[in-house]
Amino acid sequence: MAGRAPAAIVFDTFGSVVDWRGSLIGELTAFGQARGIAADWTGLVDAWRAAYHPSMQQVRSGALPWTRLDDLHRASLDRLVAEFAVAGLTEADLRHINRGWHRLNPWPDAVPGLTRLKAKFIIGPLSNGNVSLLANMAKHAGLPWDMVFGSDLFGHYKPDPETYLGVARLLDLEPGQVMMAAAHNGDLAAARACGLMTAFFPRPDEYGPHQARDFKADQAWDVVAADIEDMAAQLGA
Repeated sequence: MAGRAPAAIVFDTFGSVVDWRGSLIGELTAFGQARGIAADWTGLVDAWRAAYHPSMQQVRSGALPWTRLDDLHRASLDRLVAEFAVAGLTEADLRHINRGWHRLNPWPDAVPGLTRLKAKFIIGPLSNGNVSLLANMAKHAGLPWDMVFGSDLFGHYKPDPETYLGVARLLDLEPGQVMMAAAHNGDLAAARACGLMTAFFPRPDEYGPHQARDFKADQAWDVVAADIEDMAAQLGA
């Protein structure tokens, strides 16, 4: 890093800090067993995540007005419940399932690594999740954020520049004083294009057997680490 150090570090959250796939599959499998509802929960979770980027692109393109991620998730869930022929769900069940994204569990290194970083830097998520989703997730998972940067603060989804630059604006920092940390090379490339510092750590199990990219850094990011604890060590935290 040639002596440079950030004033603040923001993290991609789904997949980078929390295990969305394992968390949702585990919760829905237990839910189905408790309720006697048979379904391909693993397939539904993978299809739900596959709808994530296309649904946000509908907002970016103007085909949809600004819509919170919770509401995009619910629209995708309603469609997939029909496609997967999941029967017996009430409206309360659907609301509970949709809020599963609020109850994701952290990767094992996340809380200890973030706690170390928090002692030295301002830290928070920069996520496409909405503020309420991210705040609830932090409470559930014990994530020690200083600030929650949800997409609804900006009315934009990553990789729109308004998100990365919005963090610097809200923290009264220059973009070069902010570091974006993620397990996704594309997220870091967009952040770097906005002038942010970058840190990469891999999550090779994020998509389970469907993982097809982001096994390693594909650019010379400012920090390349094994995980968040290693990132903290490299940054002197």
